[in-house]
Amino acid sequence: MKFMRIKKGDRVLEGVFRDGMLQVIEGTMLSDFRITDELVDPSADGSETLSPVSPSKVVAVGLNYRDHAEELGQVIPSEPMLFMKPSTSVIGHEAAIVYPPSAGRVDYEAELAAVIGKRSYRVSEEEAPGFILGYTCLNDVTARDLQSRDGQWTRAKSFDTFCPVGPVIETDMDPNSMHIESRVNGEVRQSSNTRNFIFDVFQLVSFVSHIMTLLPGDIVTTGTPSGIGPVVPGDTVEIEVEGIGVLRNSVTG
Repeated sequence: MKFMRIKKGDRVLEGVFRDGMLQVIEGTMLSDFRITDELVDPSADGSETLSPVSPSKVVAVGLNYRDHAEELGQVIPSEPMLFMKPSTSVIGHEAAIVYPPSAGRVDYEAELAAVIGKRSYRVSEEEAPGFILGYTCLNDVTARDLQSRDGQWTRAKSFDTFCPVGPVIETDMDPNSMHIESRVNGEVRQSSNTRNFIFDVFQLVSFVSHIMTLLPGDIVTTGTPSGIGPVVPGDTVEIEVEGIGVLRNSVTG
């Protein structure tokens, strides 16, 4: 099942996305809901695709693909390297990534993200799948020069619009064996498979939940493969994860 959230006029609608249409639900995907008979075309004029959830926090992982660690000349980490992105950085499919005036280089980073479905505190790896609603595409946009200058990652990762998410949440897939790709202006820049994870999705959700409580709608994103690089205003970035779809965003100045 694929969940999507859109804005149409003054209404914010959640629903099940199938055959190009949104079948509206009553309630919310994060609790009890009922599928209604109302169908809406999310690509029609006047419709805006929102981030499929509004997380209280985005917990991210650095260096979680072996090829990316090797690309950067880094030692394979012995445990997940965590950082966070604020909820205010989250935008949806087709929204614009805004290039900050203070940044000299802004990079794309294709990622698979897990969306938490239930309050999660100290869950085991074996229990973790039951606490995940589903999976979506995420672009961990990064001001690379500021990351290097600061020596830590908060400013570089936290600008408004630096966390595109979507377009849907897929509830039925194997997150640890999916092709992942990024494209800039149609040119493939990253191409890998989540089989190359150092720590798989269930290990990550368990690890994070032993540090902080994860709330319904929170996102745990899983790191990026090799091939990161810069974008400039005027570029279009696409993140595609097998089984989910394509997250597309333009870059503006």
